Amino acid sequence: MSVEAKAEIGTGTDDPPAATAAPPGPPARRAATAALRSLGILAALGALLVIALLSIWWGSRDIPFSSTWDVLWHPDGSQTAVIIHEYRIPRTLVGIVVGIALGLSGALMQALTRNPLADPGLLGVSLGASTGVVFAIGFFGVATALGYLWFAFAGAAIATVVVYLLGSAGRSLVTPDRLVVAGAAVTAVLWAFNSAVLLLKPRAFDQFRFWTAGSLAGRRMDVFWVVLPFIVVGLLLALALAPSLNALALGEEMGRALGVNVGRTRAIGVIAVMLLCGAGTAAAGPIAFIGLVVPHMARFVVGPDQRWLMAYSALIAPILLLGSDVLGRVIGAPGELQVGIVTAFIGAPVFLALCRRRKLVML
Repeated sequence: MSVEAKAEIGTGTDDPPAATAAPPGPPARRAATAALRSLGILAALGALLVIALLSIWWGSRDIPFSSTWDVLWHPDGSQTAVIIHEYRIPRTLVGIVVGIALGLSGALMQALTRNPLADPGLLGVSLGASTGVVFAIGFFGVATALGYLWFAFAGAAIATVVVYLLGSAGRSLVTPDRLVVAGAAVTAVLWAFNSAVLLLKPRAFDQFRFWTAGSLAGRRMDVFWVVLPFIVVGLLLALALAPSLNALALGEEMGRALGVNVGRTRAIGVIAVMLLCGAGTAAAGPIAFIGLVVPHMARFVVGPDQRWLMAYSALIAPILLLGSDVLGRVIGAPGELQVGIVTAFIGAPVFLALCRRRKLVML
């Protein structure tokens, strides 16, 4: 039986016998489902475009939408044009790529560990990035978003490598359970290190607490161009792994029978999570609930097929992130509320609602 057929069985659908003429057969049903999912992709793209325009338009300074639209396409060197092109457009672009990174890394983590409560922080990626920022502030006096970025990404990469090495130590192959335990151990050590540095260096704490709230404010195009290559590579790896993850969802033995190299798939998946979550966290700081909630939202719409799940996660996440950023500016006007705080307030009830509506299963 094919992977697609088993996946359909996992969703609880009952296909009619092939001899029945009235209802459409499985091929026709799959074609209709694919068409609906494609329309959903177009609708999500449209929603993302609308949210992006709102993000460019709305800010601490009140600019009419007509003026925003004019200088968006015809920059004239005015103060309005500078605000739009130097601050709001870069902020929006960073929000889009960070959202894509967090949504995909969350979907990958849940698929790799087969744990519906998994998020990118489970491998120590987020806390590794935080440790890099603490190190940069406490020992090098770094005080800019671009300066934090490289330290944060290096910390995320080192933490991920250490977790994978610990999870694969010994004669047995790396398994999701070993990765989770290794991630918990590394997270505890990093948390202790961060606490010690921040307690010993109060000035470092004052700077770190703003970064750790998670924010898109002040992100310029230099930050966007630095993280973009890492996120693009992680995106391509995630999409390439989708068929293998579909097979592994049926169990490791079935996956091997279908020709999947389990060890290689997990290793590439961990690398993709490191690139995606590391770059996203480095660019915007730790942002809660995006990586946890978005895959469940996508799974609620398209089911367990990882090919569609990855695509929808990559679109729903930036919509949620940019929408939260705009909402933070509305609530905190004339200032703003950091996007990491808003996503926590939005993500928690959404996640609870999803828990109440259906069981959190992977198939």
